[in-house]
Amino acid sequence: MDRHIDFALFCYIWDQTPARWFKFCRSRECGWPPSYDIHYHVLPSDISVTRKTKAAVGHHPPKNSIPSLSIITISIWLCKGREKTLLPLLVLLLLHSRLLPSSSAAQLGSICLSNGNCDAGLHCETCLANGNLRPRCTRIQPTDPKSKGNGLPFNRYAWLTTHNSFARLGQRSRTGTPVIAPENQQDSITGQLNNGVRGLMLDMYDFENDIWLCHSFGGNCFNFTAFQPAIDVLKEIQLFLEANPSEVITIFIEDYVTSPKGLTKAFNASGLMKYWFPVERMPKNGGDWPLLSDMISRNERLLVFTSKAAKEASEGIAYEWRYVVENQYGDGGMEAGSCPNRAESLPMNAISRSLVLMNHFPSNPDMATACKHNSAPLVSMLSTCHGSSANRWPNFIARSDGGGAPEATDIANGHLVCGCNSIACCKVNASFGVCDDPAKPGAAATSASYRLSSPALASQLQYFSLLAIVLVSMAP
Repeated sequence: MDRHIDFALFCYIWDQTPARWFKFCRSRECGWPPSYDIHYHVLPSDISVTRKTKAAVGHHPPKNSIPSLSIITISIWLCKGREKTLLPLLVLLLLHSRLLPSSSAAQLGSICLSNGNCDAGLHCETCLANGNLRPRCTRIQPTDPKSKGNGLPFNRYAWLTTHNSFARLGQRSRTGTPVIAPENQQDSITGQLNNGVRGLMLDMYDFENDIWLCHSFGGNCFNFTAFQPAIDVLKEIQLFLEANPSEVITIFIEDYVTSPKGLTKAFNASGLMKYWFPVERMPKNGGDWPLLSDMISRNERLLVFTSKAAKEASEGIAYEWRYVVENQYGDGGMEAGSCPNRAESLPMNAISRSLVLMNHFPSNPDMATACKHNSAPLVSMLSTCHGSSANRWPNFIARSDGGGAPEATDIANGHLVCGCNSIACCKVNASFGVCDDPAKPGAAATSASYRLSSPALASQLQYFSLLAIVLVSMAP
């Protein structure tokens, strides 16, 4: 008896040199034309279901050749009359395949399937703004400068900092209202801290008889601009400090709180006061800060700055610009070759302030271009602000959404900690200026092959073979 085959499975592999599609495998075909064509892109993992009336065109690879793999596309054609029974199963199986673990982790710069395919400290990301259409393993964590020693003053270290740290992409307001306000970060506060962020910028307002993290219109917080109560984020920070006894976190508060002792009450309720670095121990007139090791041993591992000068006396919260110089934020701080101070700050070259904060993010967050902003332009601005800040490297490098900032943080730490071009070149507890190989950190990994590892490819092909068998077995 003749069997009616209800699907056709095609696999295409993109060969980088020369650029062309190879037809990799094919199942038995069904009647023509098919009703649906499901494209499954292994790199990046994606599913799209579209009507098709024309066949996909491919070429068989030459014998004894192995293409340089970057993208595998699976096309599954469903025959007319079988969509309702097979389409849900196919989508379910294809979605499930996204969760398949890779048998080997890819290194920096390698093409990837998902975050799980990359080594620790790497994300699988694309950067369309830089013309990179293929997802690659990208750094999200700076090198921990404490790995080279923690016996220097706090102002001899640099820390990755996030602007509007609370404004997470896609987050719904705790009021139950969709947020209609700029969204600056991809990760939660805990995710940011786990990825090496040590400086957090938080906008705090009086709202609903509490302190909330919020954007504003006309200086007021509304349901559609309020993200969450500040206590929730402060408790995340408390849990992180409790679980990581050698870490130090700095909070910069854009302060719109007018309720009496409002900030003090929030920090008391969060359990963070036991980590508080007292304002009395902060150096005046540009002196060195206490040693990082001393701050850790004394458990004074939380620095908090406010934008309200009066609160230093009334609540013991340090007024930021008595201790920090800061460049212009937003578009005005991203002009190549220029590093002006923001209005509240002394000039960048004021050595009476021993901490330097460098902002580098646009006025309106743009996820698509952030990876470009945080690459070469950020490194270039690092040098520009160094020259404008009396030859001082920034202690806090503040960026908005997107990756790419770890390299800039490593460069600043290299110069601050050991006088080298990157923290990767510093020797542990060595004399200042004694460096290892000055090659750019990660260069070897970046120049490595972009090919998918054969175990990972085998895992994917085994899965699709199983998929084909399941579909054939379902045919009447």
